[in-house]
Amino acid sequence: MDHWLFWVVFAAVTGTMMVLDLRVLQAKPHAISFKEAIRWTLAWIGVAVLFNLFLWYTEGPVPAQEFLTCYLTEYALSVDNMFVFLVIFSALAVPAESQRRVLLWGIIGALVMRGIFIVAGVELVQRFHWTTWILGGFLVLTGVKLCFKSDEQVDPQHNWLLRFARKHLRTTPNYEGKAFFVRHQGQLFATPLFICLLVIESSDVLFAVDSVPAALGITTNTAVLYTSNILAILGLRSLFFAVSELIKYLRFLNYGLSAILIFVGAKMLLAHWWKVSVGTSLTVVGSLLAIAVILSIVADKTTPKPPKDG
Repeated sequence: MDHWLFWVVFAAVTGTMMVLDLRVLQAKPHAISFKEAIRWTLAWIGVAVLFNLFLWYTEGPVPAQEFLTCYLTEYALSVDNMFVFLVIFSALAVPAESQRRVLLWGIIGALVMRGIFIVAGVELVQRFHWTTWILGGFLVLTGVKLCFKSDEQVDPQHNWLLRFARKHLRTTPNYEGKAFFVRHQGQLFATPLFICLLVIESSDVLFAVDSVPAALGITTNTAVLYTSNILAILGLRSLFFAVSELIKYLRFLNYGLSAILIFVGAKMLLAHWWKVSVGTSLTVVGSLLAIAVILSIVADKTTPKPPKDG
């Protein structure tokens, strides 16, 4: 994957999609509809599938299977993390038409941070093999914790970065359209939209602590790790607006994600004695996600609906 053609194709595909996304979605400020979000979500998934086929053709089945497994894992974890974004936007009363701008810059920051996390993680695992046991144990504990996660609300007001910014930055009392900063009487003020961006970025650091070790449990191929993470993250903006409508129906998603994290963690802990093929990992991850979604759909269909008023 060190061949220049691989990175040229990846840059061309992602760059073209980002330009189209920005030109169409950002052309006119508006609240993203559910149908529009679904179309763009499917478009980004389609790009990932096509790139996966290109990877299979140029590099062979193993890197392609590693890519797909990492992509599915990252995407599934992102769906769960979308709930936190929903809470943040609601708690900070972010206007619907301004949310996509925050998500755009949040994703750009996430691309940089994930790259740093991945390079550092691969270097650690390759230099110090015992770190796989630490990461594996962390994933198992995270999976168990996620399985028993309570439904209590996340409170963005407790975010240390939010408290720090409000204390040390001059801020405007109200949102100023899509601006992060404005000038009043010659002085620069941060808007509440910038404060929201800081909270989103700090939250993504915590998300990376889960997702990057999970990806490292699947492969240590830096190119596969980075491209799969990037394509999953780039689809998050449209996914957010789709998930905001769908997440209430995915009641068993946490259990599926919990099982995936525990499986990958156990795989890392037992790697010296128990070798799991990439194909098996892909099958397990895909099956656990499918089961969680199917059970959620069945449960929603069989749960009695409250009678409508009137």
